[in-house]
Amino acid sequence: MKGYCPIIAMLLAISPIMADVKLPGIFSDHMVLLKAEKIPVWGKAASGEEVSVTLNGRTVRTRADAAGNWRAELNLKDSPPGPFEMTVQGKNRVTISDVLVGEVWLASGQSNMALSLDNTLDGKQEVARSANPMLRQFSVSGGPTPNPVDANEGQGKWLVAGPETSGSFSGVGYYFGKALQSELKAPVAIIHASVGSTEIEAWTSSQALDLVPELKAKKDHLFSVIRDYPKTKANYGKELGAWIAAHGRQDKPVANPETYTAENVSSDGWITVKVPGMLTETGIPPNGAFWMRREVDVRASDLAEKRHFGVELRGFNTASFHQFYWNGKLVRDIDFATYSQDYPSLDAGHSCGVPPEMIKEGRNVLAVRFYTPMGTTLRLDSTPIINVPGVRDIPIDGDWQAKVEYEFPTMDRAAAPAPPEKPPGLPPTYLFNGMIHPLETYAIRGFIWYQGESNTERAWQYRLAFPALIQDWRKRWKRGDIPFYFCQVANGGDKTDGPPKENASAELRESQTLALKLPNTGQAILIDVGEAHNIHGRNKKDPGERLAQIALARDYGRKIAASGPMFESMKVEDGKVRITFTSTDGGLVAKPLPAVVVLNTETGQTGPLRRYNPNSELEGFAICGEDQNWQWADATIDGNSVVVWSDKVPNPTAVRYAYAANPTCNLYNGAGLPAAPFRTDDFPAGTRNAK
Repeated sequence: MKGYCPIIAMLLAISPIMADVKLPGIFSDHMVLLKAEKIPVWGKAASGEEVSVTLNGRTVRTRADAAGNWRAELNLKDSPPGPFEMTVQGKNRVTISDVLVGEVWLASGQSNMALSLDNTLDGKQEVARSANPMLRQFSVSGGPTPNPVDANEGQGKWLVAGPETSGSFSGVGYYFGKALQSELKAPVAIIHASVGSTEIEAWTSSQALDLVPELKAKKDHLFSVIRDYPKTKANYGKELGAWIAAHGRQDKPVANPETYTAENVSSDGWITVKVPGMLTETGIPPNGAFWMRREVDVRASDLAEKRHFGVELRGFNTASFHQFYWNGKLVRDIDFATYSQDYPSLDAGHSCGVPPEMIKEGRNVLAVRFYTPMGTTLRLDSTPIINVPGVRDIPIDGDWQAKVEYEFPTMDRAAAPAPPEKPPGLPPTYLFNGMIHPLETYAIRGFIWYQGESNTERAWQYRLAFPALIQDWRKRWKRGDIPFYFCQVANGGDKTDGPPKENASAELRESQTLALKLPNTGQAILIDVGEAHNIHGRNKKDPGERLAQIALARDYGRKIAASGPMFESMKVEDGKVRITFTSTDGGLVAKPLPAVVVLNTETGQTGPLRRYNPNSELEGFAICGEDQNWQWADATIDGNSVVVWSDKVPNPTAVRYAYAANPTCNLYNGAGLPAAPFRTDDFPAGTRNAK
């Protein structure tokens, strides 16, 4: 019996922990529950354990299943807003404070949804006046995962809007929620789950991608690349080493590194090269080994914290192995034996850290050796820096000294073994698995979405991918055709020279508009809020409020415009084209165009607005005949239609409007909402074959 005592004691000690009622992170202080029937609350407990959930004096009871999962449903359709205290009672008691009942929306997408309020236009001022206990955000923790995260494992944190917290809110989500809360006078919550530079397939479940053959084919291929990459990478390193040995292109030992790396060296054989710039144009051979060095001036203030300096050769396009030296001492060796598997990109090999004890005030010398076993383009595209953490970046551009150590005979790089395909940085389904799947059971009113920029090169395929995501998410939430409202990608980039032809950004917007064929969808047109030289246009107030207008009109019964003018039909009349529109609330309007526009609100850069047909009432229209030779058109408003013509096109067949990455256009409705870009033709799209 004595032998069992420790085991019994251990079981007694852990059994209360195993029996504890637990909830996922979204059920925590300051949460907002949807004002509706059948609101799920769920978690973990001991198998068979009875669990009760109490809110506002009402209690519902349930029991954990054999796996320890439990779920209860609250009826909050007639609930006041609160705040309340919610208790979950099993063998232990969990208390959640400051619970509200109101409206809950899930906001997702990429960087333009992720952009925080404090980084938006006038964001600092908005944060300062943002105190509002009825407006809240739940920020979803986690990230990409290969397998779906269980609903019991989801994590994140609720924040109440205020000067100390609102800066981290999604800018679009904040203005959307604020507009709803102001109008409804009820609690509003945004569940925020977005990640910058992400393609739509990363946010879509594997099962949904499998329903679209070409998306399934790409997903399966990428998953096979991920699965096989350790083996193919190792094989490549062996094959490359054998090829280099067979052609006598192994690196040669450096007899006296100090002749290149010392603080003071002879100037014989060294040439001056400009960085950034093309190194091969200065006489540096693309095959062999060469050195570059320059002085770095370090201030006393740079040394105050005694931190590592980070050397970053940004924009570095040299397929090379290299070593970093600081004041004559080796600080990092990106050698062939260790890094051959990653050749020729060596993404991680373009930086190094310099220990503080090696750095001195005043003059220091950085030297870098490059070994390039086969032909490559040698260039630096961006300004390299030395990062002094928390202090400053020291630019190390301008004049460097360079010297050739030895040169190999020129050989076609294509003759060498080809590197294996690398796994994608963010595979399909991974963000759905990590950030959306754990939320599926949480009751929401609908979705708002801002994504598409990362899919621009495959704009035509977005016609398949976007509806697949919408239908997938609706199926997951099991709430029918739950509202799904989205931002059409904003204008951006430099303006084009001629009339619109094929354009990937315009084709992406068209694919987004086509999603409106699905029921209960809405689109916020943003063709007027972007910035030419900033893909993250900082005006997030208009996008958020335009999304809110859709929701207020569609879901909350407000008699307001939900959209700008939408193309309805075209008719040729005596050499002119009449375009009719829907959503002309208050009538069509030609909005005056400014003479000067802000190109980048972060830098304050401005420039004259480029006009294409300044004598026309409306800009942005182009017209063509059967020859498909597009011309800028004159256009004027006539009731709820626009008449379009050009003297150069006597027999028109098609019209396009705002069909460019950054068009000049000015058609609005009386409610102040811009018209959606469109085309009346079905000419082949430039991205049609991009898969």
